[in-house]
Amino acid sequence: MSTTSLVPGLPSPDRSPRLREAFLAAAFTADGLLDLLGAPAYAALARSETVPALRATRGDGVLDTLVRLFLLQRPVAYERARAALPLEECLADGWLVRDGDGVRARVDVRPYGGPEGQDWFIVSDLGCAVGGAGGASGQGEGVVLGVGGASTTLAGITVRTPVSSALDLGTGSGIQALHAAQHATRVTATDLNPRALHFTRLTLALSGAPEADLREGSLFEPVGEDTYDLIVSNPPFVISPGARLTYRDGGMGGDDLCRSLVQQAGDRLNDGGYAQFLANWQHVEGEEWQERLRSWVPRGCDAWIVQREVQDVTQYAELWLRDSGDHRSDDPAEYAARYDAWLDEFEARKTRAVGFGWITLRKSGSDSPSILAEEWPHPVEQPLGESVRAHFARQDYLRTHDDAALLADRFTLTAEVVQEQVGLPGAEDPEHVVLRQNRGMRRATKVDTVGAGFAGVCDGTLNAGRILDAIAQLMGEDPVLLRDRTPQALRLLVEEGFLEPVRS
Repeated sequence: MSTTSLVPGLPSPDRSPRLREAFLAAAFTADGLLDLLGAPAYAALARSETVPALRATRGDGVLDTLVRLFLLQRPVAYERARAALPLEECLADGWLVRDGDGVRARVDVRPYGGPEGQDWFIVSDLGCAVGGAGGASGQGEGVVLGVGGASTTLAGITVRTPVSSALDLGTGSGIQALHAAQHATRVTATDLNPRALHFTRLTLALSGAPEADLREGSLFEPVGEDTYDLIVSNPPFVISPGARLTYRDGGMGGDDLCRSLVQQAGDRLNDGGYAQFLANWQHVEGEEWQERLRSWVPRGCDAWIVQREVQDVTQYAELWLRDSGDHRSDDPAEYAARYDAWLDEFEARKTRAVGFGWITLRKSGSDSPSILAEEWPHPVEQPLGESVRAHFARQDYLRTHDDAALLADRFTLTAEVVQEQVGLPGAEDPEHVVLRQNRGMRRATKVDTVGAGFAGVCDGTLNAGRILDAIAQLMGEDPVLLRDRTPQALRLLVEEGFLEPVRS
C-alpha cells in the first residue's frame, strides 16, 4: 500500500480511465502525433522547439485541440475543449482550469509509445514534457520532468525478464515504473519529492497500468530491508556545487550519491537480480576512473560499467548552467559567479573531467566476480536489455569453464556478425581481419587467420577442439600447439558476444 497522499493543486487520478478513452478516441497517441505533425515538427518537439507544432495544429480538429492543450500548453476555447474531452470532469478533477473564456491544462501530458505498441501517457509539470530538462528553467526546485533522453536510455538498457518485484528509485514522472509494471508482479516507486510520486500515480492511471506501491523518502530509506529482483534508477546524478534543483542535484558532494546507490544496491537485490543506474562520475587527478568505479561494486555482484561520454569541467558546468537557464540571466555577474562556483567545486575535488554512462549490477554471489569497466562512445542498438542479460550469462559461462571445457564445447556465430578484410587495394592478403556485430553493442574485433576461420565454421556441429584440429591440418600447424594458444582468443570472442555456446 502506498505511504503517500495526493498533492493539493494537482489532478486527481480517480477518473483517469475516462480521460484515457478520450485521448485514444482522438488518436492523441505517439503514432497519432506523428501523423498530425509530420516528422520534422515531431522531432522539433524533442528539441523543445514548439513553433512547428503550433503551425501544424492551426486546425479545429479534436486532435489539434488536445495537442495545444496538453503538449503545447496553449489555452483553447471552452466549446473546443468540450468537443474533445469530458470537460466538466477534467475541470472538477484538476486536469484543466478556466482561463477567461477558455481553459488551459494544469499539467503536461505526453503520449508515449510502449515497447509492444502500448499507448501510454507521461504526466509532468507544465513546460517539462517536451525536451526534457531543457524546459525546466524557472519552474522551482521541486519540478517534475517528463520524458528526456536519459529516461529513454535507461528504459532501453533495462533487462526485461519477468520478475516478482521491481523498485524504481527516484521515480520522477514514473516512466521506469510504467515499464516495470509490464513484467513485474509488484512495483515499488520511491522519491524524495511528493509531487513526483503524485505524477507517477497519474502516469500509471492514465496509461492503464496497475498501481504501484509509492513511498516517499531518500535513496533506499523508504524500502527498509525489502529486497527486489530488479532495481532501476535515473537519479539526480549531476555533480554540482549545491542542491538547487531536486530533479538533478542529489544534495551530496561530488559523485557520492551515485556511489552510495551502487554500494547499497547489493544488499537490496535478490539472488540473480539486476540493479541498473544512469550515473555521472568524477575523473580525479592521479586516479583511473575504471578503478574508482570498480571500488563501488558491492561484494557478491558482477558489474558492467559503460562510460558513454566524457566532458571536461568547463563543458560540464556550461551544460548544466544552460539546463537551469542561468545563461539567460540579466546579470552577467550572477552567471559568472555561478560558473565560478562550479569550477571551485571541481578544483577542490581535483576533478578534471566528468564521465556519464550506465552501471549494471547482477547479484551472482560469486567469490570471483566479473567487473568490466569500459569506454564505449559508439552507437548501440536500443533496446539493449537482452544484450545486457546475455553479457552476464556469458560471464557465468566463462567463470565455470576452464580451457579444456571450452575446447570440448560447441559454439555458433552470433546473428548478424560480418567479416571485413582490411588492407591496401590490390594486395593479395589482407593486413588484418575484423569481425563486426550489427546488433546490440555493435562491437568490432581484430582476429587472425585462425580466429576468422574458426568463427566462420562455428555452426554448433563440431566442438571447438575438433575445429582447431581441422584448421591445424589445413595450415600445416601442430594441433597440440594450436589448441594451447587459441583458448584465450576464443574466450574473448565469447566474452564480447561474437560466439555463443550451444546449450545442451
